[in-house]
Parts: sequence; structure tokens; C-alpha cells
Amino acid sequence: MNPITIATANPGKVAELRPIFANLGISVVGLGDLEAGTTEPEESGSTFEANATIKARSYAKQTGTWCLADDSGLVVDALNGAPGVISSHYSTDGAEDDRPRAERDAANNARLLRELADVPNEERSARFVCVMVLADPEGNVVATSQGAFAGRIGRGLQGEGGFGYDPLFLVAPRFNGTSAELSADEKNSISHRAEAARTMAEAIAALT
Repeated sequence: MNPITIATANPGKVAELRPIFANLGISVVGLGDLEAGTTEPEESGSTFEANATIKARSYAKQTGTWCLADDSGLVVDALNGAPGVISSHYSTDGAEDDRPRAERDAANNARLLRELADVPNEERSARFVCVMVLADPEGNVVATSQGAFAGRIGRGLQGEGGFGYDPLFLVAPRFNGTSAELSADEKNSISHRAEAARTMAEAIAALT
């Protein structure tokens, strides 16, 4: 199973996952570490698991390695699960655009605040969700895992850290600070991605 390719070109995400799998004696690499180029598949799924599966299977077959992919986003109960799979492009209803990340995040947060303007605090429950899928070199799915990070949507931006919806996301159970006010280590220890990764590490250990 060595190495496992993480379906991302983001070195920060690879670095975050590397220590979780280090105890298994398995190295992880990102798409940017591979000599051969890859083609990004279209994420046409309607769920986090579907999109993670598309990425895991596609990159596993392209690279000829075991591949771990994830898909994640924000789920707000009062909005029937929105933004969901279009979390990163919520302001454009899921349409891709070429705006800088900070500008896109600001537009997404503004839309979320508008849509929740009349919703009482106790009904603004939300969670970040991450689903991970592991595929073998032939593209067969062999394991899935999921993690969640519970909270509530605030009424204004708080904190300078993180990205995306972090400045609006009041962390449960106290709801007295946002995930943008957590240190990187604090966030990584309780985040939806960390939970999914730990569960996936257990599944990999069982496979090996």
C-alpha cells in the first residue's frame, strides 16, 4: 500500500495527514509530488461521499497507486443541509469562478448570513462534514470514513484564522468562539477532517 497518494495538490493538507498515517509505516504523497501529471475529474456527485469516490477512483487509476480522497463542506440544518457540496462556491450556486479565495469566501459568508438573518440563534445549528474514500490502484473502493465538527452559525465574523466559513462557525458545545479563533493545532485535533482521517487510519490498519 506504500505510498498512498492524497488526492490533492495542497501541500498543507498532505502535511496535516502525514503524521496520522506515519504510525502505520505508510508514507503519503500529494499529487504535486508525482512526476506524472494528472487530470482533475469532474465532481458531479450530489453528496460528499459521491464526490470523494469520483476523485479517489480517478486518481488511483491515473497514478497506479492507492489513493485517498476527501470531500467536505458545511451543512446548516435551517437551510436543509445547504451549502453542502457547493460550500466553496455557494454564492454562485455551485458555478466555478476565478475570483481570489478571500473574495469568494466573503461572498459565501455574506449569502449565508442573509439567508439566516431571521433564524433564531438556537436554530442555527450546523456542522462541517468530511468524507474520505480509499481506492486501490485499479480504482476499487476499499474503505470509507466520515467526520463531523459541530457548531452553530454566528451573526458576524469573528477571528482571523482559518478560511471559508470558519469566522462564522461557533464551536460546540459552548458556542463562545469560532473555529477562526482556534490555533491550527486546536482545530486539527477536533476538526471533521481529523476525525475522518483517524477513522480511515484504523480501517487501513485493519486492511494491512
